[in-house]
Amino acid sequence: MENRSWIRPSACSNAGNCPEVAITADAVYVRSSLRPEAVAQLNVSEWRDLVSAIRAGEFDA
Repeated sequence: MENRSWIRPSACSNAGNCPEVAITADAVYVRSSLRPEAVAQLNVSEWRDLVSAIRAGEFDA
């Protein structure tokens, strides 16, 4: 797997269970810090849809 620059939310700076994101020109990659080997690849449209759904509270329990 190619090297990617992974970033995580500032609220998770030292936590062990955080979402991590790597952005390239072609795609957005998402993984959990608990399972860094499990990476989801999204295109720009899918990423925008995911972020919009999160902001709208669609995944709130």
